[in-house]
Amino acid sequence: VRLTGLDTSTILKWLILEGYTVVCFLANVGQEEDWAEVEKKALALGAERMVIEDLQREFVEEIVFRAIQCNAIYEDRYLLGTSLARPIIARAQVRVAEQYNCDILSHGCTGKGNDQVRFELAFKACNPKMKVIAPWRMPEFIEKFQGRADLLKFAAENNIPVSSSPKAPWSMDDNLVHCSYEAGVLEDPDHSPPKELWTRTVDPTDAPDVPYNFTIHFEKGIPTKVVTPEGEVTDSVALFKLLNKIGHDNGVGRIDIVENRFIGLKSRGCYDTPGLTIARLAHLDLEGLVMDAKVRKLRDQFVTIEWSHCLYNGMYFSPEREFLENSLVYSQENVTGEVRMSVYKGAAYVLGRKSDASNLYSQEDASMDSLEGFSPMDTSGFIAIQAIRLEKYGLQKIKDGKPLTK
Repeated sequence: VRLTGLDTSTILKWLILEGYTVVCFLANVGQEEDWAEVEKKALALGAERMVIEDLQREFVEEIVFRAIQCNAIYEDRYLLGTSLARPIIARAQVRVAEQYNCDILSHGCTGKGNDQVRFELAFKACNPKMKVIAPWRMPEFIEKFQGRADLLKFAAENNIPVSSSPKAPWSMDDNLVHCSYEAGVLEDPDHSPPKELWTRTVDPTDAPDVPYNFTIHFEKGIPTKVVTPEGEVTDSVALFKLLNKIGHDNGVGRIDIVENRFIGLKSRGCYDTPGLTIARLAHLDLEGLVMDAKVRKLRDQFVTIEWSHCLYNGMYFSPEREFLENSLVYSQENVTGEVRMSVYKGAAYVLGRKSDASNLYSQEDASMDSLEGFSPMDTSGFIAIQAIRLEKYGLQKIKDGKPLTK
């Protein structure tokens, strides 16, 4: 079972009272957590053991960097922060279950969300023989726990420690990529998120009054070095955390959207995603310098959209994602270079880019002051060929008496 807050603490105790022997699992994917306190709580509630694994490196190197290569985005807004972490967590949970001879997996995902789909599809792919207990879809569990009041009552009756601090009036999910906020007062799509909601970015109005400049280096579409006025970082996890800090300090990466969940419901969500917002912009910009136009068009119109949908819909462990990823990796063969960036009060900007290895841009060819290697007269033929079908289209409209302006 995945152990996090009140819901899963309740599920843990309920499973034990139902006669199950439970091994608890918690993945460190970059969230803020009191790891020792979580283990103490799980064991006190009767878990056989508590397993905590640091998955930050495989999260960054296997998923986050691939998302950057892909320019992954869902419905043109969401950078998939929660979705990206789920395959890594689910795979590790199966791994731990196998290690301790468990034959059933459980989770605390609600029956209306995307995460139940993401976890269970990953479980089925990683170990098809594993059974799944999803309490929030079980009639006997739902009848017993119809709301937070029932959970708190059960917690009091069974000595389940509950935080004494007031619960925020929204739900949060935190990892190395972002923090998401939904439900509660945010269920009204016209309710502005309060200033204190955001945890991964400072309010842009409170950000420094001077821009902060830095450079990101890429090799085959993957960030390999970040150079700042304070020095440089090359380790994958440290590099991404540095981008997070730069974005955090300057208020970069906030969005507030209504999205379409895989199960068919619309959902309002607020997300702050500082480092990935910066890295994605830099990567997009570098591709303009080094990527073939037709390859980029195919990647943008197919691979980016479908890879993003695979992650959002829980289809990471699928043949289509593997097919897409092979195309993606090939498209990034020449995406090597560096991008100079600036961040200022909630926005990220590109200041310049260069590539010694893969540059497809020719300043001489593009110059309006030079005709070297280019004959303007050739364009006459190019335009004539492109116009053939449009001329026929226009003549047909005139013949049919239809207006040419519609």
